[in-house]
Formats: sequence, structure tokens, C-alpha cells
Amino acid sequence: MRVRLVVTFVLVALLSAVTATALAYRDARTAVLQRTQNTAVDDLRERVAAVAAGFDLPPDQRSLSRFAAEVSEGLGARIVVARHQDLTAVSDAYADTEGRITAELRAAVRAGDGTRFQRVEWRGEPYLVVGTPVTYADGDRRTSGLEVFAITDLRAERDDTEALLDSVREGIVPVVAVAALLALLAAGTVLRPVRKLGRATRELAAGDLGSRVAVRGHDELADLARTFNETAGALQSSDAELRAQEAKARRFVADVSHELRTPLAAMAMVATVLEEDADQLPPDAARAARTVGAETARLSRLVEDLMEISRFDAGAARLNASETDLADTVRASLALRGWTDRVTLDLPEGVRAVVDRRRVDVIVANLVGNALRHGAPPVTVTLAVVRAGGGDVPGVGEGGERVVLEVADRGPGLPPEARERVFDRFYKADEARTRTTAATATTTATATATATGPAAPDGGPGPGAGLDGGQGSGLGMAIALENARLHGGTIEVEAQRPGGGAAFTLVLPLRRTDGEGEE
Repeated sequence: MRVRLVVTFVLVALLSAVTATALAYRDARTAVLQRTQNTAVDDLRERVAAVAAGFDLPPDQRSLSRFAAEVSEGLGARIVVARHQDLTAVSDAYADTEGRITAELRAAVRAGDGTRFQRVEWRGEPYLVVGTPVTYADGDRRTSGLEVFAITDLRAERDDTEALLDSVREGIVPVVAVAALLALLAAGTVLRPVRKLGRATRELAAGDLGSRVAVRGHDELADLARTFNETAGALQSSDAELRAQEAKARRFVADVSHELRTPLAAMAMVATVLEEDADQLPPDAARAARTVGAETARLSRLVEDLMEISRFDAGAARLNASETDLADTVRASLALRGWTDRVTLDLPEGVRAVVDRRRVDVIVANLVGNALRHGAPPVTVTLAVVRAGGGDVPGVGEGGERVVLEVADRGPGLPPEARERVFDRFYKADEARTRTTAATATTTATATATATGPAAPDGGPGPGAGLDGGQGSGLGMAIALENARLHGGTIEVEAQRPGGGAAFTLVLPLRRTDGEGEE
């Protein structure tokens, strides 16, 4: 911060000095040039009027040369050029005037609009060229065809303005030095308590909850120190309680996970046997067997989802990434659940990226499953690659290519309050929806078993894990978002589309492998 304060002071002082120098130079240069221009224009007018009174038209070359010399005698060191039709006379026979009198100035003077002037650069030196037409002395002010130009050297004016600029520029150095000294003094006064507060903060972050800072004065820094001491005291008083609660929570999660897996495995085996023999049982018994199977599967998914969420919370989730054809992955996910005929696909071929195929399958299953259950047909799945400058697609910046997978439906959409909470754990947009009855569970048991799919080989959730809805755990959308973030992407929701329905957009960075299969 000391460096930033010093640099800021110096930059402000430097900017002020440079601005003042630039303004002074501009005003001085303008004043000098304006004075020179006015003098040159007035002198030329007066001298031409005096000499032209006794000049006969049309002239010959000799008389035109004499006219140019007489005009030049009253203008000092200026070079005078006189023109009349095809004749040209120069007061200095050795002067090169062609490069200094421009075609634009000649045309303006020839038009007879009065005296004109122009500043030009010739051979790297500045000149002022003033031109005026000679008019008849009668009332209508007709042009006589005689044109007079005076060339004035501006090197003296340039040297004067540059000398002024040099003198002002030399004053910048002491101004910057004084600003740096003041900045160092101010930084020492301001940063001393800040350093003490920073040291106490680092001690607090390292676990020393007894760290405090001395409060001096009544300014903003003193208020900050006082607030820090109060915060540290509150943290110290509640630290023991928080540690105890954290230990209890960890033990509870571990105990629940351990205790549930064993009876659930036994229940799943019994439920499988009952479902296999359901057709041979009486109707009520068969319905009960299918209900037990459906609820056991739902409970198993809930436990798996809870364990998956706990892995995300603990930072233990890892990607098993490989280069994958995303279109094939989406088709396989839909085919596994029997949704292919219920979804309209726009999946271009050749879109390959380095992703975890199982986790992408989880995302697709959740997004499409929710669209089918809570939306209305047609449900569309669109895959695209968006390059740098990807327009209005959420999550796409200027930093490279992104894979965009959009799942949209034409249903009623999400309520406004649901958009911010759709990825919350155990949140359902329809709060009136409760656990299904036994009869409903019986009719959906087959569909649930289809959506669940096989378990993942690494012990994680299976391809259909985390599906929300009547038979879901309420964790599906949260798991989908966590899987997207694990890939470095996100999921954006458009709650109400102009044509109706909602749209969920999965955005992933397009990472590819090289020819040897390495990232």
C-alpha cells in the first residue's frame, strides 16, 4: 500500500504538472502565432494597397518584378511573390517558393474572397504564407487578376515557444520530488496502524483468537481497530461451541452413512426378490411388494445423493476425465432411460471435449428428467460450441471456446421465486408436492427403476442418480450444478422464455487432448 500511495501521489502531481505545461504551451504558442499572423496579414494589406495604387495593368515581367520588390521593401525579411495570369515575379530571385505556396492557398486567393493565410512545413521548417488578391479601386471591388503572396519565416516563433516549454518542463522534476516526499510522510502516518491491524489479523487467521490491537484516536482507523477487537472477542467466545457442534455433526454424518448402508443393502436384496415374484402374489401383496421396491430404491438413491453431496462439501470429488464425444454421451444417457423418443435433439457430430462421462450423464439425466416431468413437450436438447465473444450465452466470456448444452421445454416455466432457489438442496418449486402415496409409487415403480440405471463402477452415484421429482431425493439439481462446477463450468436457468417454458443451459470449457492423449 505504501508503494501505491507514493505512486498515486506522484502520478497526480505529474499529471497536474504535465497538464499545466501542456496548457501553458498551447496558450503561449497560440498567442505568438496569432500575433505573427495578424501582423503579417495587416502589413501585407497595407503595403499592397500603397504599391498597387500606381501600378498599371496588365503588367509585363519587368514591371511585375519591380512591383514584387517594392512590396517586399516594406515587409522586412519576407519573400514576396506576385502573380498575374502566366507571369510570376519573386522578390528574392534565389528563393524556392513552389514548395511553400500550396495549391489550396492559390485557389482560395484566386477566388477573390479576401486575404488568406496558411502555415506550412517546408524542408522541416515552419513558414507562414499570406496571400491576397489585388482589386480595382472602383465600387464593385472586382479582382484585377493580380495576386500577391508573402512568405514569413516562423523559426523564431517556434524557438520562443520551445524555450518556454523547456523552462516549464524543468519545473516538473521538483514538483514530482515534493509529491513523493509528501506521499512517504502520509503513508507512514496512515499505514502504521494498518500494519498493526494486518499483523493482528494474520495472527487471528492462524488461530490466535486472543490477538488484539491498541485503539488510539477517534478516526476511521480507530473505529476499524475497535470493530476488529469486538469481532475477535466474539469469535473467541463462540469458538469452543462451534468446535463441539462441528465434531457432533461429523460423527452424526459418519454414523448415519455407516448404519444405513448395511440395512439398505439387505432391503434392496429382499425387495428385488419380492418384485421378481410379484406376479405370483395376490394383487394387494403384489402392489405392496412393488411399493417396497420403489421406496427402497428411492431411499438408496437418497443415501447415495447424500454421500455424493458430502464428497462435494469435503472437496473429495474428483474428475475421471477423458476425451469424449458429447453427442454420443447425450444420446446414450437418453437411451438408457428410454427418453429418446420424447426429446427433440440437435446434436452436431464431432464435438469432443475432456470431461467425466459419468458426471456429464448425471447432469443430462437431471436436466432432461426435470423438463419431462415438470415441463411440457416439445423438450429440446441443443448442443453447440461457442467461441470467443460468444454473444449473450450465459457463462461465456472472451477467454476461449465453450460447450453449451441447452435443455428447454414449453411448459409453464418456473415461478419468479424459484429461479434463485432451483439449485438449493431439497428445494421443489411446487411446495405442495409431498411424498407419493403407496398407490402412486406402485404405478411409477417401473419408470423409477428405468431412470435409476446401474451403479457407477467407482462407487459413486449411478447414471440416473440425483433425479428430482416425485420419486427424487431433492438433491438432483444441486448435484448437477456441483458436477458442472467440478468441470470448471456452470448451469444457468432461464425461468420464463418468451415462447413459454423454461431453459437450463450447461456451459463447460472445451478442453481437448493432443495427439498423444495428454491435456
